[in-house]
Amino acid sequence: MNSRNTGFKVVLPLAPAGESEKYPQKFRELGAEFIGQRCEGDDDFIALAGDADAIITVGSIRPVPRKIIEQLKQCRLISNTQIGYDSIDTTAAAERGILVTNVPDYCVGEVSDHAMALILACTRKVVPLNNSARKGQWGLSASGIEIQQHIWPTMTRLEGQTLGLFGFGRVARALVLKARGFGLRIIAHDPYVTPETARQMGVEMVDWKRLLNEADFISIHAALTAETRRIFNLDAFKEMKPTACLINTARGGFVDEAALLQALKEGGIAMAALDVMDPEPPDPNSPLFTLDNFISTAHSAFFSPASEAERWHRPVEEVARVMRGEWPNAIVNPQAKEKYIARWGQMKEPG
Repeated sequence: MNSRNTGFKVVLPLAPAGESEKYPQKFRELGAEFIGQRCEGDDDFIALAGDADAIITVGSIRPVPRKIIEQLKQCRLISNTQIGYDSIDTTAAAERGILVTNVPDYCVGEVSDHAMALILACTRKVVPLNNSARKGQWGLSASGIEIQQHIWPTMTRLEGQTLGLFGFGRVARALVLKARGFGLRIIAHDPYVTPETARQMGVEMVDWKRLLNEADFISIHAALTAETRRIFNLDAFKEMKPTACLINTARGGFVDEAALLQALKEGGIAMAALDVMDPEPPDPNSPLFTLDNFISTAHSAFFSPASEAERWHRPVEEVARVMRGEWPNAIVNPQAKEKYIARWGQMKEPG
């Protein structure tokens, strides 16, 4: 490490646990100081990170808003351990020449597996059948009248149905390979992807209205922005088939949950399976949890022991690059580079 990194300080505004308990040793090997400490609020965060050179955070748990960024005296890097980074004010960071990174591909397999599992749970009614069995009901028996009359008629064959993907990035493309094995027709809506790119994977690009009108399942895999926040609102649900199912393993902010509640109760759509909600954790008394046609998996789609290790190790690599005078690999606000160079000098491309 070069001499300008003497006293390089890295902070984590959360109590180290699991993989992050390895951070003190990892950063000591890099020649950096590391402090991990639970911050209850913004003031605690500012006190911890005010003189830090790099911040590692879990954005969905400990966001980094403008208020905090404006108090960072010498921060060069904010590294999020997640794919999404909407909880970090990347514009404010760029204004101060602070680079923001994410971990764009660490749990692609896990999330696409989970989305496929939720599709199967919806169509094969896995949760209602499990609940019925636990109550002593059994399909082909006198005790199974409720199953026979109310659950079985709603079960469908996947083959020949249409999966609609909202967003066509890494996770959506991984899901395509899995969904195709079930015989699903696949359409997608993503204004940033060319029809030819999708066509090469056997996917038809469609406009927003066609996605809503034609899909039997809509699975969300986009970036949460001001334009996409609560895009699944009452107007959207009115355009969907009454037999359609909504799957969300991306960010809770895509879905207007009050509108979803109304659509599920009134038969506007058949079912929703959400791994993520907004806010998190949700109110345990949310009326969504009282519905038989609603599934929640408690923001677990990303997890496996392998993905967990990877997501906590990547920020260490990004900090190491900055300390070597290299640009990080996964910068999400490249507009910050000019001011970064003005403050800290020229950087090399990652080696």
